[in-house]
Amino acid sequence: MSQGPFPFFLFHRKVRRTLFHYISIPVLPYLIRSTTLVPPSRLIESFRSFHTMSNTVLVSGASGFIALHILSQLLKQDYKVIGTVRSHEKEAKLLRQFQHNPNLTLEIVPDISHPNAFDKVLQKRGREIRYVLHTASPFHYDTTEYEKDLLIPALEGTKNILNSIKKYAADTVERVVVTSSCTAIITLAKMNDPSVVFTEESWNEATWESCQIDGINAYFASKKFAEKAAWEFTKENEDHIKFKLTTVNPSLVFGPQLFDEDVHGHLNTSCEMINGLIHTPVNASVPDFHSIFIDVRDVALAHLYAFQKENTAGKRLVVTNGKFGNQDILDILNEDFPQLRGLIPLGKPGTGDQVIDRGSTTDNSATRKILGFEFRSLHESVHDTAAQILKKQNRL
Repeated sequence: MSQGPFPFFLFHRKVRRTLFHYISIPVLPYLIRSTTLVPPSRLIESFRSFHTMSNTVLVSGASGFIALHILSQLLKQDYKVIGTVRSHEKEAKLLRQFQHNPNLTLEIVPDISHPNAFDKVLQKRGREIRYVLHTASPFHYDTTEYEKDLLIPALEGTKNILNSIKKYAADTVERVVVTSSCTAIITLAKMNDPSVVFTEESWNEATWESCQIDGINAYFASKKFAEKAAWEFTKENEDHIKFKLTTVNPSLVFGPQLFDEDVHGHLNTSCEMINGLIHTPVNASVPDFHSIFIDVRDVALAHLYAFQKENTAGKRLVVTNGKFGNQDILDILNEDFPQLRGLIPLGKPGTGDQVIDRGSTTDNSATRKILGFEFRSLHESVHDTAAQILKKQNRL
């Protein structure tokens, strides 16, 4: 078949600039073979339309702490976003908070652990979706029904969304990102052993039975089982699916809520640590707690890089920026917020560095190299979290 003359409209300055902006769009070969001269304005609109259609992201658990920051960054980059939430009340609130952004639509999934929970969403919207970010999973320790509240929702939610992709979007979804956790990597019983180093290759050694002793152990294990299920699914179904899998494994996640109105008396599990210290009486004893941290804004960006970068495919991205202890948080609060001095404990100022030599180490150098951006410091993350809390309380 004759290809016809070269389409000289490609030399038009505005078309050329727009074309290069969307250079990854697979429609270009078709345009180059085209023999029809189309006005530049119509070509530009066609490019943009194709770009939107081929860059739609499904985000499960869209109202969550991390997910809200992901949504914000996706919308700023002009992605079309489909989010899932549990109720119409959450749907209405989220649409209002994002000022009814035309690139954001929401679907209701009341219970991610229910069989075929995501079928309606993928059956209805699957042909639009190119990327899936599965962030929905419980994060709390306050339960004694470990299977019902933690293990089963995490595991079945992950399996459900992957099965729905296989059934209804196997040939359209190209990348899937599952929000896992450092808890899928860290074995709780080894956390206090300074000779232990956890890496992207490590796995929590807990079993289904051994983890059901308290909420913390059960939560740690729930992330391990859910992530394991995702990797096993991709291996078992590699001949039936198109997508490549990446997991994002954050540590404790600090940082501000995306919207000030979401600052309440009790925050999400990680940020509640900072909120709790802000409201601890000056003479109260403070637990000698230490762990590892990351900022929510860095976690959100890691989720975008997880599907945008080719070198993240098939990887576990361990996002953490090192150790901290309660003393470090107290030092930042007392240093940065004079209104808190004399109202919250001082502890033993300047002794936070001693935490570095205690307990296991998490080496995420491989992840840092892949992602290629600097994580926010503990000081910035704690400061921004506390400032938002104090502002909401009219104390800033």
